Amino acid sequence: MVQQNKKGLQTLIIALVAVAAMATVAFAFSLPGMGKYEKVKPVNGAVTIPVAKVNDGKAHYYKLADGGKEINFFIVKGSDGQLHTAFDACDVCYREKKGYEQQGDKMNCNNCNQKFAINKIGAASGGGCNPSHLTAKIDASNVTISVTDLKSGARFF
Repeated sequence: MVQQNKKGLQTLIIALVAVAAMATVAFAFSLPGMGKYEKVKPVNGAVTIPVAKVNDGKAHYYKLADGGKEINFFIVKGSDGQLHTAFDACDVCYREKKGYEQQGDKMNCNNCNQKFAINKIGAASGGGCNPSHLTAKIDASNVTISVTDLKSGARFF
């Protein structure tokens, strides 16, 4: 009987620890800067992100709030030395709202598991499950994306 109570207590403690851990993770992702997406605010009709912030070869995820809808996109530097911009969605899997994650020099669709070379992300790789192209002006200092171009992808979200 004592052994059963001990086992029941251990199970309860393990369950409470698991619930606390899940709550901590959920809370952390709701804090600014702790989620996948960084919020951006347009100035004079455009969103501007410093190149220095996104030229490390890692995918950087952003979101623009537009009338209750969040438009998600990413910027990633390819091995070709170029910055590539895309909506965090595609023409095929966007309804699942899972987006992409970076795996080395590829972006992986979180829904169908297709992988796309970062160097090929752009206007020429439209259609299918490719990351949907997002037009951007990129110079030595900034990545500038017009709100109009961002809103053109609102249907994905």
